[in-house]
Amino acid sequence: MAAAGRALRAALPAGLWGRLAPLPGAPRRTAAHFSFQPDPAPSEYGQTQKMNLFQSITSALDNALAKDPTAVIFGEDVAFGGVFRCTVGLRDKYGKDRVFNTPLCEQGIVGFGIGIAVTGATAIAEIQFADYIFPAFDQIVNEAAKYRYRSGDLFNCGSLTIRAPWGCVGHGALYHSQSPEAFFAHCPGIKIVIPRSPLQAKGLLLSCIEDKNPCIFFEPKILYRAAVEQVPVEPYKIPLSQAEVLQTGNDVTMVAWGTQVHVIKEVAAMAQEKLGVSCEVIDLRTILPWDTDTVCKEECFLNLEAPIARVCGYDTPFPHIFEPFYIPDKWKCYDALRRMINY
Repeated sequence: MAAAGRALRAALPAGLWGRLAPLPGAPRRTAAHFSFQPDPAPSEYGQTQKMNLFQSITSALDNALAKDPTAVIFGEDVAFGGVFRCTVGLRDKYGKDRVFNTPLCEQGIVGFGIGIAVTGATAIAEIQFADYIFPAFDQIVNEAAKYRYRSGDLFNCGSLTIRAPWGCVGHGALYHSQSPEAFFAHCPGIKIVIPRSPLQAKGLLLSCIEDKNPCIFFEPKILYRAAVEQVPVEPYKIPLSQAEVLQTGNDVTMVAWGTQVHVIKEVAAMAQEKLGVSCEVIDLRTILPWDTDTVCKEECFLNLEAPIARVCGYDTPFPHIFEPFYIPDKWKCYDALRRMINY
């Protein structure tokens, strides 16, 4: 790799290599920016089995296909199991008419899913990476989200669920690291869900599949193998649009979803230890429509002692070409929290 880097540098025009250097002061991350802590094994859903996140997705899809004979799964490479193995074994179990590949055309995948859902069948579409969902943006926001409204509720595509691997892993660069939920979060007519763990992923995905509105289900791909916990074997559902309070606190409310939930849990522990600050930690789970009642339970805006802070990645259009997209680690979150406390 070092030799390849030297060869590339020698081949570039004079001065270009310097422009590809890391941004001044930009951090270099050499390890995961969080530690996954599994939730306690549930007892209310029967037998559990140790699963990572992609296995819990497979289990949910297996349950859905077994329960609903109209359910079909389709997308790029899903027939052999998908690039992240989330559909492995399902084609052999349920047949090529229910688990099948599509052409490499995201607009076509979603448009096809809308058509299937309109007929009354259950459509589960996979976009291979969330970064490539944008060619289907028009189909999602102008067709799927508005189908019930435009027909006066005579027709709808509510049985459509769109799955997509989401977020940064650490080596995906600009086309395999994005978190595009904000683009869809302002569009009425669809639901957006992002789980934090295998246990949450299965229950939330089954709720999306059975919901009567089109849903986008983003799956944190860094957790596909890094997150392991006990997950019920039988189907179960976790209600949509219900946030979960993971930790109670009196001074600050911290809200996140997906991978970042694990980051703010660590930040909350740091804040208690270093600053003596008691943090409430909330996993939003459903981004649209979000659970305002849980987040604003204490009428927060009538008693706000510091401005609301949004902690996100660096606002640079193109970080160092060989670096992953920067995402807020626990130190950046902690620094934002410290500045709020000292406001």
